Amino acid sequence: MLSLKVSLAAMLITLPLAFALAWVLARWRFPGKLLLDAAVHLPLVLPPVVIGWMLLLTFGPAGPVGGMLERWLGLSVMFRWTGAAIAAGIMALPLMVRAIRLSIEAVDHRLEEAAQTLGASPARCFFTILLPLSLPGVAAAFILGFARSLGEFGATITFVSNIPGETRTLSLAIYSALQVPGADEAVWRLALISIGLSLGALLLSEALARRTSATGTRHVL
Repeated sequence: MLSLKVSLAAMLITLPLAFALAWVLARWRFPGKLLLDAAVHLPLVLPPVVIGWMLLLTFGPAGPVGGMLERWLGLSVMFRWTGAAIAAGIMALPLMVRAIRLSIEAVDHRLEEAAQTLGASPARCFFTILLPLSLPGVAAAFILGFARSLGEFGATITFVSNIPGETRTLSLAIYSALQVPGADEAVWRLALISIGLSLGALLLSEALARRTSATGTRHVL
């Protein structure tokens, strides 16, 4: 249940940011776009421990974000499930951005241009054309990110440690059980739960991605 709570919170935090980044990368042209694209995909190639360490520096008591949260709001994400959600969201962000970006690029830009020639504002084109047509990709990104969040380990244990009932998610629970002699049954049970949840999410994400591709093909035709 803790893993589900962390993963869902991670998706709610990350999805708006992922959509904004995907929209910028898919539709805008500006200096530094290649650098932004590389930065977004950095969690895919960096060791998760490095991401966790960077989060520790950012959200720790002496960090730029963590210090402000503690001074102004009296809040801290250190050693809390909310910190685990932030770590999971950061690690899932590249996969989500890619899925949403492909969905946005599949929407024929000529539809928006035609609507603008008929008097529609850019905001109306966004909310009535681009957003509805890219929703299958957004849903696929949500599910794919959720599956990735369920399996997050390295960044989480580095950033918020392995605290039972607070930050010990499914993957950390498997790791903890592996350290206990004779806990094979618990490891098998947790591993099967993890495989079942992740496989189901991946199959659903693939089905939504195919629907997005088919929708884009129909628009082009």
